[in-house]
Amino acid sequence: MNGLNLLPIFIVGLLGSVHCVGMCGGIVSAFSTMSSGRKPFPVPLVAQGAGTVQVSVADTALHSLAYNAGRIGSYMLAGAMAGGIAGSAYTFSKITVFQVGAYWLANLMLIVLGLYLMDAWRGLTKLETAGQALWKKIQPLTGKLMPIDSPAKMFMLGGLWGWLPCGMVYSVLLTAMMTGSAVTGASVMLAFGLGTLPMLLAIGMFGARMRTYLQNRKVRVVSGLIVLGFGVLGLVRAASGSQLGWLDMLCLPHSGGIL
Repeated sequence: MNGLNLLPIFIVGLLGSVHCVGMCGGIVSAFSTMSSGRKPFPVPLVAQGAGTVQVSVADTALHSLAYNAGRIGSYMLAGAMAGGIAGSAYTFSKITVFQVGAYWLANLMLIVLGLYLMDAWRGLTKLETAGQALWKKIQPLTGKLMPIDSPAKMFMLGGLWGWLPCGMVYSVLLTAMMTGSAVTGASVMLAFGLGTLPMLLAIGMFGARMRTYLQNRKVRVVSGLIVLGFGVLGLVRAASGSQLGWLDMLCLPHSGGIL
């Protein structure tokens, strides 16, 4: 799997980050405006009494970046686990019907994700409910990191928050699993995580104003339609059994591992 194969995964992460605004945006904004003792948590402007205090934007970016690095690290770990588990049954991937079925399923999940982003169909919420059991065991650990007053703690918080039940993450995790390899599974989730990074970094820097814009229904609908289009394009490719020229760059990889 090369970089171009990961391009659609990156774009899905970029467009799907409008959903991340609701799932992770709140926590990023909250911890970007916290203060601990006398030292305010770094934000562009921190309220203090009747006035405001200007603090380092670089420090704000550092804390936000640390959180997202931990979050993406968790995604990669999950992708490696999923790909590795599938890889243990790699002999099945040599069955053509199984390979084709896996490719169809991965693209159908993109269509489902597109509908989910548009809020047209909430079927992925059932997957989120299933993930609550694991999250209930992990969530209490976040309290042990208080107060969040350093990049290291922010990194650990992101590592824990990366396991928050999320239908979008689960849908991409299926693609990671279908690669049939721990390394490529981690690569898929890295590409996805990097796609979500710009939006969440912006939220960490600009807070509520950015969240309000990204949660606009028109933004969500356009993003969902594009993701849905990726899935439809992949299904057309699978049904025709032919190459689509440069459009193949916008389809999930059809070779390597199970996919």
